[in-house]
Amino acid sequence: MAIDIKQLITVSFTLFAIIDIIGSVPVLISLKTKLGGINELRATLISGGLMILFLFIGEPFLNLLGLDVRSFAVGGSIVIFILGLEMVLGMEFFKSDPEVRAATVVPIAFPLIAGSGTLTTIISLKANYEQTTVLLAILINLIIVYIVLKSLRIIERLLGPAGMIAVRKFFGVVLLAIAVKIFATNAHGLIK
Repeated sequence: MAIDIKQLITVSFTLFAIIDIIGSVPVLISLKTKLGGINELRATLISGGLMILFLFIGEPFLNLLGLDVRSFAVGGSIVIFILGLEMVLGMEFFKSDPEVRAATVVPIAFPLIAGSGTLTTIISLKANYEQTTVLLAILINLIIVYIVLKSLRIIERLLGPAGMIAVRKFFGVVLLAIAVKIFATNAHGLIK
């Protein structure tokens, strides 16, 4: 079976925009400083595992738990909202876990990289594109995620302390807006 390159590019760019690893850089640098480091490979593999798992069994798994995609998205939006508040207000809601491995899973692998938006997008893409195309697009994005995670120190040096504060506050507001949008899009009809 031949892969349609145009479709692969479309799906890859869609996932890239939703994952928004570039927009997450200020949060990731802040978390890296707070935690004393990030295990980049582990974060990439866990988020990749979540995305691939969701590609194959996402909707049936949520249904098994009695959840729908909208409830899942609302839960993820709340975590993203709290991360945005941290960035804008300079307050700490997620307490530093001395165990870096735990923080690698939450909030880095989920919801920052493989968040509810990413996972629900994967389900939507699967409805419109070949499963192999979506899988390849996930793998391409994981390579980009890994490169960005490995380059956090370089990015931090380029921006400098004042640049980091400005970028963190700006992207904090962006994260708040994304969280509100995800919440508003999915919350209607959940409360009966």
